[in-house]
Amino acid sequence: MKLVKRIALGIFIYVVFLVVLFPASVAVKLAPIPSNIVISGVSGTIWSGSIDLLTIQKRQVEMVHWDLNISALFTGTAEANISIGNRSSAVNGKGVVAYSADGLDVSGLRFEAPSSFILGKTKLPFKTKVSGDISALIDTYTQGIPWCEQLAGKLFLNTVKVTNQFGHYPLGDIALGLSCIDGNVQLATDEKSNDLGLDGSIVLVDKKMMQLNAKIREVNTQPEDLKKALSFLGKKDSQGYYAITYQGRLPI
Repeated sequence: MKLVKRIALGIFIYVVFLVVLFPASVAVKLAPIPSNIVISGVSGTIWSGSIDLLTIQKRQVEMVHWDLNISALFTGTAEANISIGNRSSAVNGKGVVAYSADGLDVSGLRFEAPSSFILGKTKLPFKTKVSGDISALIDTYTQGIPWCEQLAGKLFLNTVKVTNQFGHYPLGDIALGLSCIDGNVQLATDEKSNDLGLDGSIVLVDKKMMQLNAKIREVNTQPEDLKKALSFLGKKDSQGYYAITYQGRLPI
């Protein structure tokens, strides 16, 4: 009986080491990866590995590293500490990402990228071009219907410049709070968080729809072209604010 137990223990240890040391490069070759994802330079194991270059829908991310939390697997959750690039990389970030039968969970996430990475090849209306950097800090995110169950964080638009057929708009820095409202993602800003005299929110709802409800007034820190365009928004209220409302599909 002791011999049987020793053999069983030996087989168990062998299987554990086989799984733990399973090469990530082999796992990638065996995985059903979508055609719009290209992976190159894979090293390490499925538990702790890295990818030199990851391309998703023609967007490139370098130096992706992960460390799986083995203990989380016993609760039916795949959890990993993930890092992308470093602080000198154009696209960089790190955080904890977990996936279970309940969906996706993210915590302690920091992500930075240029606007060109986010927008990709998207053609914006009125020949609009956007430059600047985007930084996201996600304290916590839990997947829900249609988008979230809970969300807390901030989104920073840094040195944003917008040009289109109507003018040139150096918008500067804009900070937005991230939250979850009835399953929808809300991005909100106020006049303390931007130099545009802007106060309001954008709510992302199901099927790539958005609802914009905001107000803006003329302030000295606004770009001149923006000041000139305010009158096209209609009449201002008694406090000098112009209303901005929109409901429709996301422009990207």
